[in-house]
Order: sequence, then C-alpha cells, then structure tokens
Amino acid sequence: MSTFVLSIVLGLIAAFADYVGGLVLVRRSPSAAALRYFVALGSGFMLAAALLEMVPESFHLSARWAPLLIMLGYCGVHFVQHTITPHFHFGEETHHGEFLSAHTSYSVLAGLATHTFFDGVAIASGFVISSWLGWVIFLAVFLHKVPEGFTVASVMLAGGQSRRTALNSALFLGATTLAGVLVINLLPRWVDAGLPLAAGVTIYVAATELVPEVNREPGIRMALVFFLGVGIFFLLKLLAPGL
Repeated sequence: MSTFVLSIVLGLIAAFADYVGGLVLVRRSPSAAALRYFVALGSGFMLAAALLEMVPESFHLSARWAPLLIMLGYCGVHFVQHTITPHFHFGEETHHGEFLSAHTSYSVLAGLATHTFFDGVAIASGFVISSWLGWVIFLAVFLHKVPEGFTVASVMLAGGQSRRTALNSALFLGATTLAGVLVINLLPRWVDAGLPLAAGVTIYVAATELVPEVNREPGIRMALVFFLGVGIFFLLKLLAPGL
C-alpha cells in the first residue's frame, strides 16, 4: 500500500473516531467514564511525539522558519479557541448556562475544527517524510479523537441542539481531519510549512488543553496514565526503528 493511500485510510479511521466519541455521548454509553483515561494516555503520547519527532523533523525541513511556524501554530489555535470562541474543557460539558445559544455552541465547533484540520495535516505530513513519523502522528491523533468527538457533542447538547445535530458536529470534525490529510497529499510541497504548524497545534492540544484536564483529576492515577503514554512512545521507538 502506498503512503498516499495509507494516509487516506488512517485519516478516515481518525475521522471515524470523532464520530464514535459523539455516539458515546449521545447514547450515554457506560464507557464514557473511561474517556478520561484516553485523555491522559493521549496527552502523554502526543506531547512526546510532538517534542521528540515533529519538532526535530520541522527543524530538519527548515531550520530558519520552523521555530516561527511552530509558534504560529500554537498561538493561532490558542487565539481561535480561547479568544474568538468560548473556553471549554475536554469531556462532558456541565456548565449549561455558558452554552445557551446555538451561536456559542457552533463557535466551539468552529474552534475545534481548526485543530482537527491540522490533525489531518499532521498525519499526511508525517507520511510524506517517513512511515515511522506518519504512524506515530496517527497514533497521537487517534488517541484524542474519541474524547474530542464526545466533547463537541456534549457542547452541542448543552447549547440546546438535538442529538442528531450533536452527532453531525462530531462527523464534521472528522471531515475536517480528512480535509487536512487531502490538502497535504494533493500539495506535498506544503509539508515544509504544514509539519511545523501542525507541531505547534499538537503541542497546544497536548500541553494546554489535555494536560490541564489530567491535572483536574484527584490522585496519582491519571498522572501515571499520562506517563504511560510517554512510555508507549519510547517503546514504539525502540521496537520499530526501521519504519
């Protein structure tokens, strides 16, 4: 299978995970409580992948522009998600008073869509460079996709939207992920900018959005799951150096 086809297939899997997260919320699955473990595991793996693979590869592509583009990716998603759109937490939204209007819930959807697009850009950019990087980035993206779909569906319901709309919003996030994959596959020269921008976005999602959610949980269990995520990254790096 060519890396082009593989990145499309994995982009579809990541996109479907968003929908699964929305489905878990809408159907009130008992497994919803387990999503916080995905948040902790995903944040550790994502942070390791971004700092130890995506950032060094970005500098390799362009030592001059990589730092600026990484910072731009970080600041750009922060600006959209915490300046233009309301603040929200990964997980189930319980502060219904903050999400009374349809406009506000759709603003949150738009904010999440900015980084889901770069999820796709990251996956495709990784495969342009190497199979190893593509697979690592895919795993980093996949681990936070189900909680992401769960979150957006929760926000839509808290804004008074129907369950169908909540599911469609999760599906929309999946579609923007696939759009990011397609952009880099059709325009592979953009990887020089796409990878460092995606690295900045990934660092933001892991360190600024997910890790604080881990820290909100009392006790040591969530912290240990976070470190497990980091450990899984190093284990993969040890076992699959030739990819």
